[in-house]
Amino acid sequence: MSTGIVMEGGAMRGMFTAGVLDVLMENGIGFDGAAGVSAGVVFGCNLKSKQIGRALRYNKRFCRDWRYCSIWSFIFTGNLFGTEMCYEKIPFYYDPFDLETYRKNPMPLYAVMTDVDTGKPVYKELPEGSGIDMLYFRGSASMPIVSKPVEVLGHRYLDGGMTDSIPLKFMQQKGYEKNVVILTQPSDYRKSPAGNMHIIGAILRKYPAVVRAMARRHIMYNKELAYVRRCAADGNVFVIQPPASLNIDHTEHDPDELQRVYDTGRRTMEQKLDELKEFMA
Repeated sequence: MSTGIVMEGGAMRGMFTAGVLDVLMENGIGFDGAAGVSAGVVFGCNLKSKQIGRALRYNKRFCRDWRYCSIWSFIFTGNLFGTEMCYEKIPFYYDPFDLETYRKNPMPLYAVMTDVDTGKPVYKELPEGSGIDMLYFRGSASMPIVSKPVEVLGHRYLDGGMTDSIPLKFMQQKGYEKNVVILTQPSDYRKSPAGNMHIIGAILRKYPAVVRAMARRHIMYNKELAYVRRCAADGNVFVIQPPASLNIDHTEHDPDELQRVYDTGRRTMEQKLDELKEFMA
């Protein structure tokens, strides 16, 4: 049976995912395909390039650099997470992405984005890891309000988490029969409706489809959670998630906090290793 891995987003909750993935790589556990959303794909790409520790390393190094993530970046560029720093300087200079390994790895990696004009999810395979793929990475992780839409080939994209936060059905439709799902919220979490939708609507008045997606995101998300649980009960999905709320800011600037959440991911995965190996067999 072909196996897939699905990686939820969640900004710096993605450090949990990074810890899980590093343990998987250290133990030689691989997958036939992968899909990630927002931080799930931006950090999860290191699974395809087989770079253990990279996501933690560069996040700790640059979390206090205004060019990486800050209100100053937002003021000067319109993007809270600086696009030049995040998608040019770090991957190609400061902490290079192993493009050779990435491209040789036969595992397809898919990013989920939201089409700004339709408010629908869009899925793109990222075979190269650079060029147009880097734009899709950006699109998947560009949070509304604090990011400019990313234009690629005449389409505009924002955060994929607005329309498909846990792309398990997508992976199943691609033919992956057994899937590991990494969630960044604990088992008792349920998403509540977004507050201040009238303010959000005013800010994003140029993008009505995005506003509609944000207004119903909690409904979509909670339905996806219920579906993941049903599939897990049926035995064809293995869920990895934190034991309690990670309590980390979306724009965390404390490297010790990043390390804490990463370590939580490592511990959680280490405790489930034997169970996962049995599931994968």
